[in-house]
Amino acid sequence: MVALRLTRATRPTVQLRRLLVAAAAGGTGFLLLACLGYALDHPQQADAAALRLAWCAVPLAAAVHLALAVARTDPGTRPRPGLSAVGLGPARLMALSALTTALSCALGSVLALLVFLHLRGDLTGMPFDGAASDFLAADQPLPIPATLTLLGLVPATATTTVALALRPRDPRRAAPGPRGFGRFGAYGRSAARETFGAYGRFGARRGNVPAAGRPAADGAQPTDGAAAGAAPDPERSGHGTSGHGTAPGTDTETKTQTEAVAEAEAETGSPAPETAWTDGSRRPSKDTPVGLPWGITLVTAGLAVHAYAERQAGAVLLGWFLIATGLVLASPGLTHLCGRLLQSTRPGALRLLAGRVLMAEATRLGRPLGVVCAVVTAGYAMTTLYAGSAPAFGPLTTLGALLVTGCTVATLLTAAVETRQCRADTTATLLRLGAPAAMLRAAAALRAAALLVLFGPLTLAVAALAALPVDR
Repeated sequence: MVALRLTRATRPTVQLRRLLVAAAAGGTGFLLLACLGYALDHPQQADAAALRLAWCAVPLAAAVHLALAVARTDPGTRPRPGLSAVGLGPARLMALSALTTALSCALGSVLALLVFLHLRGDLTGMPFDGAASDFLAADQPLPIPATLTLLGLVPATATTTVALALRPRDPRRAAPGPRGFGRFGAYGRSAARETFGAYGRFGARRGNVPAAGRPAADGAQPTDGAAAGAAPDPERSGHGTSGHGTAPGTDTETKTQTEAVAEAEAETGSPAPETAWTDGSRRPSKDTPVGLPWGITLVTAGLAVHAYAERQAGAVLLGWFLIATGLVLASPGLTHLCGRLLQSTRPGALRLLAGRVLMAEATRLGRPLGVVCAVVTAGYAMTTLYAGSAPAFGPLTTLGALLVTGCTVATLLTAAVETRQCRADTTATLLRLGAPAAMLRAAAALRAAALLVLFGPLTLAVAALAALPVDR
């Protein structure tokens, strides 16, 4: 009920993003049902039906990626002050995000089933003069278990992905480990093993904890606190000749006590929590992303596989998988590099702001950019492959291409919205300090132009290299 109320009481832009998720889930479900219809209509071509079903993994991954991006930017399920008091903690908000995603995907799957049944002629008769009966198996009964399984694949996968990605994480630093205990419950850190009765021997613990008024076993001098405890100074206690309640040595004593408390906390290994629970999204890292060398290696390996594939289906799929994975891994590092290049050669306030934002949001923006580059590269190569006398794209292939392209572009735009939401406090601070709004818009335009200048030629170069074996 709470998920339905949050879904109903949101802004139109949020509802539009949820409708995009429903449309992506509906298109993917329709492709899966079309593969089922092809398998029913061509039972002797099991390999071709399995290959069609394997190709549906690409739009499925695109739809799930879009659902995850939309769930991250959903304002109705983001942590706000006071929600934990009414029982809406991080775990409950994660469950609400997953339930909202499940509702959107389920709506799309139901629409896909209705369209599929309408094209088969099961609802109101055969439309389009039976043109869709070749790949929908209109003359055969539809198996209900297989239909429900294929329709539930997108909601189940998207819901599980959202739940795992948005699960609550404790941002506090982990403790250095359980503290070791000696004999009789005493705190012990020495590596040497004690013999029986060593604890009760006179002077055995003399060197570990120096007592007040006596030196340590290793000859170290007693601390200020111990000295103060053994022989209190009349000036520090406030009974000196000055007659005031506070003496000049009070600050030194307070500092000594503060340092002692800090050392005790560091020794026990229980630091104070830095922040409260978050929404589960990872904060942008200040370091350079480490996936750039691995991404370049995978892209090179994929191009090498394409060079020796000779249009074999398995080798082509492996090559595209390596190229796509390499682009996704390398894109955060390239985005970080783009932000660093913007700040080179004595930058002004505009370039410095644009570059710092790109460096801070390299991972959040880089991965959707890598997916877009992989889709554009594959589209260019497939267009080159089917150019000339090859058969034209069919309706299902066109639907799949539009679905993957639309999902990737919508995911990239949603990631930009998420970046804007995460920088809302910083933007408000800049505006409060007097920064003009035109400069912020110019910085956003500069970031988009810099990414286009870097990723545009890179995508075209990888696509041209991938299509070279096809042109030969």
